[in-house]
Amino acid sequence: MTVPDLTPVALGDNLTGSQPEDHTRQDKPLLILGPSLGTAVTPLWAPAAAHLKDRFELIGWELPGHGRGSVVADEFDVEDLAEGVHRLADRLRQERGTPDKKYFYAGVSVGGAVGLALSLAHPDAVQAVAAICTGAKIGERAGWIERAELVETSGTPTQVIGSAEKWFAPGFLERQRVIATELLHSLQEADRNDYGLVCRALSRCDLRDRLGEISVPVLTLAGAHDVATPPESLQQVADGVAQSASVVFDDAAHLLPAERPEDTAREIAAFFLPDDGRSGGSSDVRSENAASGTEWPALPDPVAPRSRVKEEGMTVRREVLSDEHVDRAESRTTEFTAPFQDLISRYAWGEIWTRPGLDRKTRSAITLTAMIALGHWQEFDMHIKAARRNGVGIPEIQEIILQSAIYCGVPAANTAFSRAQSVLDDLGDL
Repeated sequence: MTVPDLTPVALGDNLTGSQPEDHTRQDKPLLILGPSLGTAVTPLWAPAAAHLKDRFELIGWELPGHGRGSVVADEFDVEDLAEGVHRLADRLRQERGTPDKKYFYAGVSVGGAVGLALSLAHPDAVQAVAAICTGAKIGERAGWIERAELVETSGTPTQVIGSAEKWFAPGFLERQRVIATELLHSLQEADRNDYGLVCRALSRCDLRDRLGEISVPVLTLAGAHDVATPPESLQQVADGVAQSASVVFDDAAHLLPAERPEDTAREIAAFFLPDDGRSGGSSDVRSENAASGTEWPALPDPVAPRSRVKEEGMTVRREVLSDEHVDRAESRTTEFTAPFQDLISRYAWGEIWTRPGLDRKTRSAITLTAMIALGHWQEFDMHIKAARRNGVGIPEIQEIILQSAIYCGVPAANTAFSRAQSVLDDLGDL
């Protein structure tokens, strides 16, 4: 096995034709972006990169024989790709004059598996990882070998129809023809032999027994329509890693950075830089629990200006509840109710919902349970909608209410099921 010399691709300011000054590059944390099998890194990551470039220096890497990647002849493993990524990161850090500064990593499918291997091999160099639409083990060995032999014999066009069905959620091809066409074109253009080598590497990759060794924080992102690496595959990773968070996007399949670029970028930035825009601290700084030795995300600035807390609270409130809901509430605000609106914007949304310790999906689950326990049914209806916006799936809402039946009472759960049914019917989700 050999370590491939991976081709880097700049994905930040160059997307708009501008080049950052050296001091700007040094100030921004380095984020390495990894591709999926059959994709060039630019069409996969460019939509999300547009939402990340102000916070990170973004460098993608190409799989051998994909996009701008050089063709290789020798076999490699996923662990070899991870080593190639680390060598690339080392060169970039030397160029930036920050050889000891940790870097971030995010990758899709095989690129996500590379991120897990990278965490195991170089935990002292990697700040955090986003493992997207991937798994500690992807597919079965026989299936990968069969695919490798087909493509090596007949070429990557044999994979276009199947990939179009698996890569995108229903309706995406019709809504985003340009993005989908670029991705499928990169598949057609991939070198058949190197595509086969990646398939063979995946056939040998199984990191399930080593997840507990990963000390690097890991964010998992899944698409509910992903049949190649379903949400259960990502949850297995999250459950096995000591420091993790997980998010599932309902209206997405296998290529989240292209399908849901803004949401993908938001989740990555929130996990990697939990204090960004609030305390202004370095992404390398994390507070530590002295009793357990566990590292926790840096906490919000306790003396942030009142106006900034409210502004950030309003931003989160709109993202969770929708602009329409917040505009309606604001339009009904009177001189008498204004202090209460200010209170909830600052304290509920600005102080609590912005904290990095829980993701929004978890906060929605907690909030729904509290509404059921206290019988606040109008708020319950509102937070059913919010939960859906935060990525809580229909089966998960069902489980939340069933759990509440045990601890909050069967009559309360009965009412919750009835009201949730009505709200989800109105949303068109049932």
